[in-house]
Amino acid sequence: MFTLKKIGILTSGGDSQGMNSAIRSVVKTGINNGFEMIGIKRGYKGLMENDFSKLELKDVGDILYRGGTFLQSARSEEFKTEHGQLKAINNLKKAEIDYLVVIGGDGSYRGADALGKRGIKTYGLPGTIDNDIPLTDYTIGFDTTLNVVTDAIGNLRDTMSSHERVSVIEVMGRNAGDIALQAGISSGVDAILIPELEWDITKVSNRLKHGFEEGKTHSIVMVAEGAGKAEDIATLIREHTDLDTRSTVLGHIQRGGTPSAFDRIFTSRMGHEVINLIKQDISGVALGMEKNKITYHTFDEIFKSKDVFDKKLYEIFEDLV
Repeated sequence: MFTLKKIGILTSGGDSQGMNSAIRSVVKTGINNGFEMIGIKRGYKGLMENDFSKLELKDVGDILYRGGTFLQSARSEEFKTEHGQLKAINNLKKAEIDYLVVIGGDGSYRGADALGKRGIKTYGLPGTIDNDIPLTDYTIGFDTTLNVVTDAIGNLRDTMSSHERVSVIEVMGRNAGDIALQAGISSGVDAILIPELEWDITKVSNRLKHGFEEGKTHSIVMVAEGAGKAEDIATLIREHTDLDTRSTVLGHIQRGGTPSAFDRIFTSRMGHEVINLIKQDISGVALGMEKNKITYHTFDEIFKSKDVFDKKLYEIFEDLV
């Protein structure tokens, strides 16, 4: 008797807008190509705890526009151990799951790779708002986050202008400044501080002071969390300029909201392609987008590569200030 092959899917690490859209694409494409789809709740934690449920078309019918992940996510220290990984593998085999699709960032990819080296056929989709996965131009949720941050800056600009203030805005990006750089350019801010480049508080302060002397009624400094704390930087600017300076940390609001059209289309393309790779029996790979084409690389290739900072884009910003 013919048995449908089963594909498991989970989301791991921090959530990002578009994860639901990615789940929808994988599930719908999988079912329409004859696979049985199994949702795994709460990431690798749920994988170890056997928190599985069959997914039908109706289960993903209205999640395209929803932020977050309806499969939920959780971090697990136990899964990093050999014992935890063997427990997960045993659950996959008991459930007769043949393939595992993991949506998440670097840590999630390393988990998928660990399972792959133990014989599980695994696949990665880049789910992180930080846009810090190598060998892909975009990650799931990054475009939506840019829009969220840009809107927030627009709202802050209104009140900063009313009170002739400097606003220091801290966004996510512990090791990568893509959110700060790109949202900063789209918002016309006056300074961008990112972890990839050294910055000089005297230079930043002089630029802001000069702007007010030339008639500006407000200024905005964008800082990625990996480059410093907004409150500390605001204090330094006040000490150097005597300007009324306030700090704002956008925090987890950056992860929320309905995914942008770009993120919906991007995830739909990747979800469709991962099923094609499964049908070709290609595994141990993660997907992404390069030059508007959906591509894939092995996990080892991604781990050995470095996320390339777009220095040219920063030079463009400097010429626009």
